[in-house]
Amino acid sequence: MFKKSDIFILLAVAVSFAVSGYLWFNGQQSEGLFTAVWVPSILAFGIYFKLAALAAQKE
Repeated sequence: MFKKSDIFILLAVAVSFAVSGYLWFNGQQSEGLFTAVWVPSILAFGIYFKLAALAAQKE
């Protein structure tokens, strides 16, 4: 069901989310917010390449 690339994208999202929470709760709120912005960016990156791969298969 999941390809290796999907797992790497989800792993990157999970690591980014964990680092963001760690920074936020250790008093570094601005760094935590900066890292939290990466989560939707990484997801959008993964979705874009997933759709590009699906479009290439249909051609």
